[in-house]
Amino acid sequence: MRKTLLLVLLSGLAIAAMLQLPFSRQLQADTKPSAPPVKLKVGDMAPDFTLVAFDGQQLKKYSLRDFRGKKNVALAFYVFAFTGG
Repeated sequence: MRKTLLLVLLSGLAIAAMLQLPFSRQLQADTKPSAPPVKLKVGDMAPDFTLVAFDGQQLKKYSLRDFRGKKNVALAFYVFAFTGG
């Protein structure tokens, strides 16, 4: 009984691996190479970015280009904010 169960399990894993192979090759062919990460130094101008914020009633998009030359912008990240951890 155990040998039969083990044989069925291993056969299922082998079949699943064979079925996944064409899909993984297709995914690799469809993905575009990602741009290299931006390396900033102190004093460099920040690249433009867009963030989505929720003000309690609706989602709003904020872009750095909207504030450039008008206001100073400080961006802070709070690790584990609102996660209870």
